[in-house]
Amino acid sequence: MSFKKLVFSGVQPTGNLHLGNYLGAIRKFVALQEQSDCIYCVVDMHAITMWQEPAELENSTREVTAAFLAAGIDPTKHIVFNQSRVMQHAELAWVFNCVARMGWLNKMTQFKDKAGKDRENASVGLFAYPTLMAADILVYRATHVPVGDDQKQHLELTREIAQKFNHDFSDRIRDLGVGVEMKSGEETVHGFFPITEPVIEGEATRVMSLRDGTKKMSKSDPSDLSRINLTDDAETIAKKIRKAKTDPQPLPSEVEGLKERPDADNLVGIYAALAGKTREQVLGEFGGQQFSVFKPALADLAVDKLAPIASEMRRISADRAYVDSVLRDGGERAGALAEKTMKDVRRIVGLLGD
Repeated sequence: MSFKKLVFSGVQPTGNLHLGNYLGAIRKFVALQEQSDCIYCVVDMHAITMWQEPAELENSTREVTAAFLAAGIDPTKHIVFNQSRVMQHAELAWVFNCVARMGWLNKMTQFKDKAGKDRENASVGLFAYPTLMAADILVYRATHVPVGDDQKQHLELTREIAQKFNHDFSDRIRDLGVGVEMKSGEETVHGFFPITEPVIEGEATRVMSLRDGTKKMSKSDPSDLSRINLTDDAETIAKKIRKAKTDPQPLPSEVEGLKERPDADNLVGIYAALAGKTREQVLGEFGGQQFSVFKPALADLAVDKLAPIASEMRRISADRAYVDSVLRDGGERAGALAEKTMKDVRRIVGLLGD
C-alpha cells in the first residue's frame, strides 16, 4: 500500500480576490488539475478566526468559488467545496490539537503578525489555525499542497503533526492494518498520514503592492490602486498598471540589478508569471528600456490574461443557484472521503463509535 498522489489547497473567502491570489494560488490550481486528482476548498472556517460580517462571508464564499470556476477549475473531474460543509475537518482538528505541542504553535509567525500587540485578545481559533489547516490537508491524506511563501511554515507544522501522529500510534496503525511502512528519521514506523510535500514553483509566488514593492498585495490596503482585483475590467487593469510605482532608472539587463529595486522587481515578476517566462527572459526582452515602454506591454498582457477571467467570474457569480450546486455536490463528495479517513482515525486513537 502507498499513498495515492492527491493535491489539496484552499483559499480564504475574505473578499476582493486580487492578482496575488490568482498568481500565487488559483492559477497553480488550474495547472495541477491536468496532472493529479485535486480537492480545492473555500476555507470559510478559517475566515472566522477574525470577525466576519455573516452576509459578506456568504457572498465571499460564492465569489471565491466563482473565481475557481472562471479560472478553469473543473468541478466535475475534481472537487470544489466550502470547508464548513464537511464536519470532519473540525473533528480531525481537535485530534490534532491533542497531538500538536504549544511550543510548535508559539513559533507561528503569522499569528504574531495578525494578533499584533494585543495577543491576549486574539481568538483561540486564530492561535489554533495551523492545526485546522493540517486537518484540512490530512483528512484527505493529501500528498501535495500548492502554497505561497506565507503558508510554508504552516505546511511544515502539518508535516510535524503527521510525523508525530504516525510515530505515537505506529503500533496501533500496524495492528489495524490501515497504514504504510515509512521512514521517520532513523526509524521505520507504520504511518497513517503522508508527509505532505509543498508545491512552490514559478515566478511571482508572492505578489507585492503596486504602490509599495516592499509590502504584500492585500485586499486590506486602503488604496485600490495597490492591487488588481479579479473583478476589475480591462480599463481599470490598464490604469492600475500605468499608475504602479516605479523608479526613474531603466530596467536592468540582469536579475541581479533588481535586488535593491522592489517596485521594479515586482512588476518584472508579474510580467514573468503572466507570460509564463522567467525574470531573466523578461529582462532579456526589456532590459535597458524605460518603464514608459515596459508598463504598456505589461498592461496589455495583464488585460489579455485577466479580463476574460473577470468577465467569466461576473457571469458565474450572477448564477447563484449554479454556484451553490457546485459547493453542495463538492461537499458531499469531499465528506465521503473525509469520513473514510475519520473512521480509521477514531479506531486508531481509541474513540468508540458505530
